Amino acid sequence: MEKRFIYADNAATTAVSEEVLNAMLPHFRTSYGNASSIYELGRNAQRDVENARAKVAAAIGAEPNEIFFTSCGSESDNWAIKGTAERLGKKGKKHIITSVFEHHAVLHTTEYLEKQGFEVTYVPVDEKGLINPEDVRNVIREDTALVTIMYANNEIGTIQPIEEIAAICREKKVLFHTDAVQAVGHVEIDVHKQGIDMLSLSGHKIHAQKGIGALYVRKGIALPNLIHGGGQERGKRAGTENVPAIVGLGVAMESACKNIAEKAAVITPRRNRLIDGILQLPYTRLNGDRDKRLPGNLNISIEGIEGESLLLMLDMYGICASSGSACTSGSLDPSHVLLSIGLKHEIAHGSLRLSIEEDVTDEDVDYILEVIPKVVDRLRSMSPVWEKMMKGESYE
Repeated sequence: MEKRFIYADNAATTAVSEEVLNAMLPHFRTSYGNASSIYELGRNAQRDVENARAKVAAAIGAEPNEIFFTSCGSESDNWAIKGTAERLGKKGKKHIITSVFEHHAVLHTTEYLEKQGFEVTYVPVDEKGLINPEDVRNVIREDTALVTIMYANNEIGTIQPIEEIAAICREKKVLFHTDAVQAVGHVEIDVHKQGIDMLSLSGHKIHAQKGIGALYVRKGIALPNLIHGGGQERGKRAGTENVPAIVGLGVAMESACKNIAEKAAVITPRRNRLIDGILQLPYTRLNGDRDKRLPGNLNISIEGIEGESLLLMLDMYGICASSGSACTSGSLDPSHVLLSIGLKHEIAHGSLRLSIEEDVTDEDVDYILEVIPKVVDRLRSMSPVWEKMMKGESYE
């Protein structure tokens, strides 16, 4: 079989698009001015930063002065959560609500705040990875400072009822933040219409470079300064602006957030073919809701194998995939996301995540569906766990 190259791990990162790269290149060599300088070269850089800010804002229904550039989604999450805690904790609001299967950028931040005297409530998800908005309502208290719920899960792709949760928070006069790193560019977002107070996003998930992100903060919310120093980002985040990356993010956001429905119409049927094809294998299950998920995401548990072995063998066939979040790929522990939806440790270890975009063709789907059964059969033939399963013996 001819080896091909198929990139099916866009939830981990994406290639910088030619459009983004071309927009960035002048800012490395000819338009390299410091955006804080008052001469023309600097003024032009500042103009390009503000143009990019306007593009990011327009893509999510915000105003330009509600967008702050950061280095990544994790930084944006930290700023929103810690900043809110710092400001409202002084007023006696020391309770935070989040979910059990957030990205670690959120979970590790809330764990840090617990050590600082904050109380955190972790809302559960159901077996399909969905949050019940009423569960959020039921745990909001007088001293609740913030609710932070991810827009779409990075591993199983489930899209949460964000607008309903935001409405509850607005009714209860509690700030609402969402980590939308995986959702931006894949679902329609309008922060004002949806009642979102703060939103985190990251460039490298939408074909901008790594190391650039943004935080939307609704006008009227005063977050404490993230970095002290110069007056960049309206005095909130000091440091010379990364103009090339900011310009690239603006282009990437504009590109990713147009024609979302049309792109989904192409990607979703291919995703569904992959789901249906892989589920033909015995002892497999789809993780996450079948329909309320990102267009290009599928996460399937395959019993009797280890996820890492599966990924290495798929790589030999030229298929780039994942067993979960790239941020925790060095961990031997099973995914906290899969455990949160009720999977046993042994099953959670054998998960496969594919995250595709339009460049994965129907022919690529055929190839993936040809390769995976062969790889699974080989791995199962070598697995003592699979052997015990076939004998009806317990492998716990």
